[in-house]
Amino acid sequence: MAKLGINEKSLPFEMSWMNKLKLAKEQGFSFVEMSIDETDTRISRLDWDRDQRFNLVKDIYETGIPIDTMMLSALRKFPLGSENKDIYTQAYNICKKAIILAKDLGIRNIQIAGYDEYYGTKTVLTAENFIENLQRVVDFAAANQVMISIETMDDYFINSIAKVKKIKQSIVSPWLQAYPDLGNISAWPDNIPGQDLMDGLDSIISIHVKDTLSVTENTPGKFKNVPFGTGDVEFLGLFKTLKRLAYQGTFTIEMWSENENDCLDRIIYAHDFVVGLLMQSGISIEE
Repeated sequence: MAKLGINEKSLPFEMSWMNKLKLAKEQGFSFVEMSIDETDTRISRLDWDRDQRFNLVKDIYETGIPIDTMMLSALRKFPLGSENKDIYTQAYNICKKAIILAKDLGIRNIQIAGYDEYYGTKTVLTAENFIENLQRVVDFAAANQVMISIETMDDYFINSIAKVKKIKQSIVSPWLQAYPDLGNISAWPDNIPGQDLMDGLDSIISIHVKDTLSVTENTPGKFKNVPFGTGDVEFLGLFKTLKRLAYQGTFTIEMWSENENDCLDRIIYAHDFVVGLLMQSGISIEE
């Protein structure tokens, strides 16, 4: 019995946390994924005081919908591999704060984007800095019993589970695992998505579900805001692969509809689209 969650950026932006959790429950989701993105508003959550944290915990208990995962996409702005010493240090400090926030809220899994550098130039040094800084993050996470997972990205640096496993050869810890994105691993022509899932199964703790358009010789692909069913991801085949492999982790629908007027319609459609294919594949979803 698998659990299906939804990322916070799918839910109406102006809603309170209580109402976001209630909406997720009403629409058949088992958990919500918190977003700590590049905006000051969401980064400021890392400095919430005791009462702010406790109020969200009370909302979680009242609704019965946990926040099981956190997407720490603030690291695009403050990349772990930065050659700038101040940004390099700030990235680590952001991760430390995120780990403590996760611990306080009962979040089990912090997803880190697989970028050594996002806006700046990638070099041999940024790649080495990423591994070096990530080692420090994983050590701090292990001490606090919080999982760190690397997402497969829209970036060649880490765009497959196989590449996450390469990182794990340098950072050997049960507290570092993979959070593959079915859309991202499907979009890269070098990947064979089903094989990537098979070879990486022992590292997968959660899976992002979104549609994408593939990278080709003539197009850069499209990794965000591709409506479900209009992209190139072969969801049914990949779900059947995961069923055969007896995958037991969670699934998280990922969209960016929080500021759209038809946000609720998109949520309903995405839920029904994904659940329908999961059922066809033989994977049962927790109600």
